[in-house]
Order: sequence, then structure tokens, then C-alpha cells
Amino acid sequence: MQPFNLYINGHYTESESSETIDVLNPSTGDVISKIANGTEEDANKAIEAADRAQKEWEKVSPVERGKIVRQIGDRLEQKKDTFIKLLQEEQGKPYDQAEAEVDTAIDYFRYMADWARRMDGEIVQSDRPNENIFIYRRPIGVVAGIVPWNFPVFILARKVATALVTGCTIVLKPSQQTPNTANEFTKIIHELNLPKGVYNFITGKGSTIGNAMASHPKVGMVTMTGSIKAGQKVMEAAAKNITKVNLELGGKAPAIVTENADLDLAIENIKQSRLTNAGQACTNAERVYVHRMIADSFIKKLTDAMKEVTIGNPLDSRDIDMGPLISEDRLKTVDEMVQNARKDGAEVLTGGSQVDRKNGYYYEPTILTNVTQDMEIIQEEIFGPVLPVIIYDNLEEAITMANDTKYGLSSSVYTENLHEAMHVVNSLKFGETFINRENFEAIQGYHAGMRQSGLGGADGKHGMEDYLHTHVAYFQYKNEL
Repeated sequence: MQPFNLYINGHYTESESSETIDVLNPSTGDVISKIANGTEEDANKAIEAADRAQKEWEKVSPVERGKIVRQIGDRLEQKKDTFIKLLQEEQGKPYDQAEAEVDTAIDYFRYMADWARRMDGEIVQSDRPNENIFIYRRPIGVVAGIVPWNFPVFILARKVATALVTGCTIVLKPSQQTPNTANEFTKIIHELNLPKGVYNFITGKGSTIGNAMASHPKVGMVTMTGSIKAGQKVMEAAAKNITKVNLELGGKAPAIVTENADLDLAIENIKQSRLTNAGQACTNAERVYVHRMIADSFIKKLTDAMKEVTIGNPLDSRDIDMGPLISEDRLKTVDEMVQNARKDGAEVLTGGSQVDRKNGYYYEPTILTNVTQDMEIIQEEIFGPVLPVIIYDNLEEAITMANDTKYGLSSSVYTENLHEAMHVVNSLKFGETFINRENFEAIQGYHAGMRQSGLGGADGKHGMEDYLHTHVAYFQYKNEL
């Protein structure tokens, strides 16, 4: 099994390293591909190529760049079935979730293509006569894009589409666990004959490649989606050159269910939020606060709903609700958190164990009660199909507990009372709040966190602006002709 080649300066090329990394199918544990364990020299070559290309790429008219970005989306749609199958195989997503991710990626390229004519500057008033002040928006330069394993197609689109339309070039590093979709995407880029160096693809470990990318003086911005620890490493490396960082680093989303909630609506959305990608999504509801008046009914219905969840290999059947976790390490971590909660007094109403299968990394959908705010299961990100539930007596108590976290990405509230909903929204300290709906952002919104959930954001106008810097020009002129 030959490893994928890197893609640097418009050419497929072998890594400087002869070492390889196995890529596993999490549903079976089988090796499905190999990638080069890239080196710092590989990263440097890609960045140098991107830097040379960027000087010419930003001169290409925005509307032409937009046409190319749209073409990428069109090609992605033509190969939609291939990407769905690759996602199912390397990431373990059920068919419907894999299809939704690919569809969203297609939409993202088309959406960002339309921003080509909308990257506006400003003219502001001067204090001086005979002077105009112009604020230009310029591409930030070379973007180092580090993509996670949980949404390898969508987040690739989020980084690549925005970089290219704004006149930036990009060096893309996928997760070593899910590189197959990125490799297939690179084929699309190669077929389109983009100018050499505009897009570059390298593989390897984050500790080697990611550090080299973040610390390189010719990188204008590092955009990474991943863990807090990985984000800290990126910031440390970027600090060497005061390089801009754009980081999404996870979440611990609270879901507040008030006594005025539509229980069936709340249960369906919270269940889906928790099971999406087997719980491996930063925006997913990670903890629930439910009012005592409705707690018994809510907990029973939610537990019953979780017991009905079907689990399996997505390549064997489309009729499953949930696939595996991404790795054996993730499986062990989730189980350790559940067992620690048990030791601390939590009660497991359903689940609480690894699924008894010969192969693959499956965990049972799990509901925990009798948990307290100080427990690890409430304070740390689970990233698995496990949901702890806390009962509260008044709304202010729920809001206080919801805000009691080092994270600040997503949150949600379920209530049919408008005044209650507005009060909660204005009291929560998170980048996003979803009211009476599932936890998933819109591409025209702005996906950004607070506290240790990250810096900067993505999507919409504000996400695009993160790839631009300002250039102010002061035009003073004579008032005589």
C-alpha cells in the first residue's frame, strides 16, 4: 500500500521522509491507507511555494477568483458519492450525516464565491481639509490550514474557500486520522489547473508539521480547528513571529430546558445533537440543565429515546443512527470519564459501556443523572455519545451553571416563552446560542467562541474578514488646480 504523495507548487511529490502513518477505518480497525509522515522541510517547501504564488494570486481579479472557487464546489458535487463513501470509511459517519457534510461543503464553496464582489473597503471622514482617508482590505497572505478529523470535508471547505476567494494562498494539513477525503479533494484542485502554489497539501503529525507551519515567518495566519492543547501549541509557535491565529478549540455546550419547553422538540434535538458524529462535534450539547417541574418526564423520554438508537458500520447499512468513535484512544477516554463519574456518584440510566463488538470503536449512547457541577463529566469536553443531566430549581441557577465553564463556543435553550428565551440569550456567555433547534451553525452566520474555545471565527462576512488585513491610506491633496 503506497502512501499518498504530497502536493506542492502544483505537483505531486514524495515526502522527504520515508516513514508512513497508517490510516484506520474506525468501524473495523482495518488499515485503509497510508500517508507520509511529513517533515519540517516538506512544510517549508510548501510555504515557500505558497508565498511565491500569493504575490500573483492576489492580483487576479476577485471575480475571477470567485469563479474558480465556484468551480471547485461544482467539481465536488460531481464527485459527491465518492466523498460520502470516503467519509463513511475514514471517519465512521452514517450515510445521512456524511451526505449532509458533503452538501454543506459544496454550499460553502458556492457561498464564498459570491463574496468576490463584496469585499468592501471604507472611506472615512478626515479631521483635515483636503484629505480623504481610505481603508483597504488586503489578503493576509499565506494561510496555514490545519483540519480536524471530525468534519474533514466541511472544515476543509471552510478554510480553503475563504482563503482562495480573499486572495490568500493555502498550505493544508489534514488530520492524520482522516486524510483520504483531503487527498481526493487535492485531485480536484490538480484537475482545475490552479496557478502553481496557490493550494498545497501536506501530511504528517501535528507536532512536526503543525509546529513548522505555525512558526514559519512567511505564514500570514494559522487557522486550526482542534483541541485546547493543540491550540496552545499553535499559539506558542506562532508567537515567534507574532503570526495571527484563528482557532476553534472545542466546547462544552449547555442545553437549558425550562418548564415552558416543548419536551418532544427538546428531546429530539438534544438527542440528535448528542449523537451527531457519535458526539464528536464541538457544538454538540454536552450537558443538560432541566427544570425540576419537568425533570422526571424529560429524563424518562430522553432515556427511552437513547435506548432506541441503532449503532453499526455505516458501510454495512444506511439504517443506523450512529457509527463508531474515531479511535481506540477516544473510546478509552470516553469510557474513563463515564467510570469516573460513576465513582463520584453519578447514576447511569442507559449505556455506560463500550459496545460488545469484535472490531471498531463503538460506545453506547449514555445518560447520566445525579451529577454535580464540579464533576469532570460536567467541566471537561466528553466528545462522545454521553450526556449528563442536572436538575435546577430556578432559571438564574441554570444560567450560572451554564456559564461555569472554561469553554465558550455553543449553547442552547428550549422554551416556548419569548421573554424567558430573550433573558437566557442575553445572559449566556457563549459565541452561539440555539433556541428550540439543533446545534449547528449556518454558513452565513459567524461561528466563533469565547474563553478557551478559541480566537477569531469562521463563516459569513466576519469569517471572511479574518483572512484580510486593513491598509489605511491618507490622501492629502491641494485644493488648487
